[in-house]
Amino acid sequence: MDDLFGASSSSDAGAVSPTAPLAARFRPRTLEEYIGQSHLLAPGKPLRRLIEADRLASLILFGPPGVGKTSLAEVIARRTECHFERLNGVEAAVADLRRVLTAAVTRLKVNQRRTVLFIDEIHRFNKAQQDVLLPDVEAGNVRLIGATTHNPSFYINGPLVSRSQIFQLEPLNAAELSTLIDAALADPERGLGKLKIDLAPEARAHLIATAEGDARRALNGLELAALTTPADAKGVVHIDAATVEECVQKKRVLYDRDEDQHYDTISAFIKSVRGSDPDAALYWLAKMIEAGEDPRFIARRLVILASEDIGLADPQGLVVAVAAHHAVEFIGMPEGKIPLAEATLYLACASKSNSAVMGIGNAVEAVQKDEVVQVPRHLRDAHYPGAKQLGHGAGYQYSHDFPGVIAPQSYGIEPGRFYKPTDHGYEAKIRARLAEWEKLRKK
Repeated sequence: MDDLFGASSSSDAGAVSPTAPLAARFRPRTLEEYIGQSHLLAPGKPLRRLIEADRLASLILFGPPGVGKTSLAEVIARRTECHFERLNGVEAAVADLRRVLTAAVTRLKVNQRRTVLFIDEIHRFNKAQQDVLLPDVEAGNVRLIGATTHNPSFYINGPLVSRSQIFQLEPLNAAELSTLIDAALADPERGLGKLKIDLAPEARAHLIATAEGDARRALNGLELAALTTPADAKGVVHIDAATVEECVQKKRVLYDRDEDQHYDTISAFIKSVRGSDPDAALYWLAKMIEAGEDPRFIARRLVILASEDIGLADPQGLVVAVAAHHAVEFIGMPEGKIPLAEATLYLACASKSNSAVMGIGNAVEAVQKDEVVQVPRHLRDAHYPGAKQLGHGAGYQYSHDFPGVIAPQSYGIEPGRFYKPTDHGYEAKIRARLAEWEKLRKK
């Protein structure tokens, strides 16, 4: 009776034409067939327990392409025996939403059968479209599963997020992709099992490396290699690394210029330099360069890091960072990656100190919150007519007139209040020098 209530062509979750691409044909039908996301779906993990207990409300699944968001929605619908409706955030209008939601309410009343409404690219819905979902989601008339490659905290309305459980899906690792390839090669019904395929180890490794955690990309590459390689006299299709390289072409670096990948990668880069790991820093730098990140953005972050995390432990760090920034502006890319790499290595291998950022932070906080310190009279400007009559500059002691160029006078702030030098690198010398100067002032 489902067709009486507006069932769409997607009402049979996972129904796929036998002529569809391998990535579509080989979607998992059960939780046991699902590969990846063990942090959510391994026995005893939170999402698996919710599915097995049939206690799911509404979900938002977010993660990069090809990690199984659509497949998981179909598995959930089949496991919980729900009617499955699928809409796309790019194409669906408010009228489509209302039709599906009305049918879901009727279906629940007449058949006591729940509906899973899967919305791919849900971040594409505007506020009005997302608001249409709220009443039926809150009332439990429909189980919403939204899929997005964008962080829902930034791209989906707060009320809808608060009514949903959010799960982040990760790229498949090498072992998981290898398991997926084996399963596809062995399955004669939905996979490539009817062909006698000999996949060379180096071909498998290249396929996994270029997939970059994307199951769809791995299966598409495998299928193209299998279908375009003639069998030998014994009917065996031998797939070597060269064939895979031709089929998948250049590796695509998963990266967005203004969203999670952008911020996560630059964060990993900065933290690697701060953590004195030159190899990791070079890797994240290379990823950003290959993905087309603005090299000036990288250079600016290195300049900030040179002051924030290295500072006076190695004052040359700021000089190197600024020089790299100028070099990138001057020579452009791709050669600009060399001074960027030089600056990255120098800063990663330099002694570290955050005394500059901590010192100015503490000083700013004192200015904002504490009683304002008035400039002492002996430090005030005495270079204009009438200044001396006001007592400005009276009693000022010229530093060069004293041993060590240290005058025994106060400058309005007690020494050591804000700047606390470390024992790292050049700053250890500064620490010793400040201690010696304090002795001179007391004399």
